[in-house]
Amino acid sequence: MNEDSKNKPDKRTLKTRKALRNGLAELLTEKELRKITVQEIADKADVNRVTFYKHYLDVYDLYDKVEEELLIEMGLLILRLTDSSSDRVFSDLISYIGENRTMFRMIFSPNSSGTLRDKFSKLMEGLFLQIQAEKQHSDISDNTLEYRNCYRAQGCIAVISKWVLGDFEESADFIVRIISELDHNTEKLISDS
Repeated sequence: MNEDSKNKPDKRTLKTRKALRNGLAELLTEKELRKITVQEIADKADVNRVTFYKHYLDVYDLYDKVEEELLIEMGLLILRLTDSSSDRVFSDLISYIGENRTMFRMIFSPNSSGTLRDKFSKLMEGLFLQIQAEKQHSDISDNTLEYRNCYRAQGCIAVISKWVLGDFEESADFIVRIISELDHNTEKLISDS
């Protein structure tokens, strides 16, 4: 047995961790983190408390791990999208959000601390800044470019937030179209200035 297979969790462990993460995410749409108990998470995940403690120290440890994993996933997605057209960025991003609905309900929930949403915002701002700097052959530290792309990213996030909090009522294609139209107009304004 090689070293990698010794350290790699088995399928049952991965399934349990995913159930615990989703249980926490669901509960965070209903109440604040500080009011969530290990028992509630275990009940949502359909495991017992002992199983929870085999994987995490407490509710906050689970939250930290969820946040860390989600930011890594989103960061990798954004890195892959850096050289893509904005239409492709929106299509892939909305697809990713649609596949991870529970986590994004947690991110945009009024019960969330907001830190994960802030980190998501920073990732988006960085992506837009990188794309625009390359298009305009500008320095990424240009203050004007930075502020404009902050505006651009926050507009995109506002639409995504409305979609998520509206329980994904509109189709993903509709959201991609709306964001793309708004972004093309914003990008045109940025480029013309």
